[in-house]
Amino acid sequence: MRLLVLGGTEFAGRAVAETALGHGWEVTVFHRGRHDAPAGVRVLHGDRTVPGGLAALAEAGSTWDAVVDTWSGAPRAVRDAARLLRGRAGRCAYVSSCSVYAWAPPAGYGEDAPLVEGASADADRTDYACDKRGGELAAVAGFGPDRSLLVRAGLILGPYENVGRLPWWLNRVARGGPVLAPGPRDLPLQYVDVRDLAEWILEAVQRELSGPYNLISPQGHATMGTLLDACARATGGPAELRWTDPQVILDAGIEPWTQLPVWVPPAGELHDALHGADVSRAVGEGLRCRPVEETVTDTWQWLRDIGGTAPGRPDRTAPGLDPQAEAKVLGIGGTVRRNR
Repeated sequence: MRLLVLGGTEFAGRAVAETALGHGWEVTVFHRGRHDAPAGVRVLHGDRTVPGGLAALAEAGSTWDAVVDTWSGAPRAVRDAARLLRGRAGRCAYVSSCSVYAWAPPAGYGEDAPLVEGASADADRTDYACDKRGGELAAVAGFGPDRSLLVRAGLILGPYENVGRLPWWLNRVARGGPVLAPGPRDLPLQYVDVRDLAEWILEAVQRELSGPYNLISPQGHATMGTLLDACARATGGPAELRWTDPQVILDAGIEPWTQLPVWVPPAGELHDALHGADVSRAVGEGLRCRPVEETVTDTWQWLRDIGGTAPGRPDRTAPGLDPQAEAKVLGIGGTVRRNR
């Protein structure tokens, strides 16, 4: 297989490129040159956000069996690339997001749930949900519905993570001491290891799948307890996980998901939207999810290899809780209710 990855140097795109190389595919990456490309790929440089930025791709004269696009900015960048490539690539896999569903999707929502309104393939950058939906529309407009795969990912974790959610937890647990562990321990989570995402995409394009797929683990594949226990084992730090009632956390003004990454309260629209998707369609088409211990351990090894600090993204707020805010909640004493 001959694969073109638009991007291919960070997180999801890099995982796709490296996984394809591991399968013996011929891989080309088209990127801006801000990060090193994986060893073994053919490199084309260009900036799709500026006029003429696709010139190197246009002049390459190559054809590919598939193109994978992970773009999350202005949809018109997906549109322009899709128009250029529709006669030179067999099909397009666009890595989208479950954020394209109209807020707030109910627990158990599937691919037929209502979508955000106002998105356009021709739009400049607006907000994340509309940009991803606009990217979907652009991919389908360029390649047609039968040659377009829309991968609606949820929370993505694993090595190369440039959002910083799992890296923050790993570094916090490694620091040791009392750790504010947001309860309950058995709170079900949904996420996908970036390498499992990549494997599924490559299998899907080989099998010529099309249409939308929610791509996250089945609900309960991991829990907050199994995730943080795995962080403690991987880091070996002298951390004491202090499981704290969700209402205590909320009453302290701590923001779910951002200040305590991955976690949201167990009841309500946030949990339904972020950890409540129906993924039976992707599972039926071969989605396999590795154990949470493997995701955590491999991410910790990668973090140590790069010096302990995960690369950030300028378009995202760095996640994590200020140590003073954490200490204040843990110092409430008898009013802290624990979840076992």
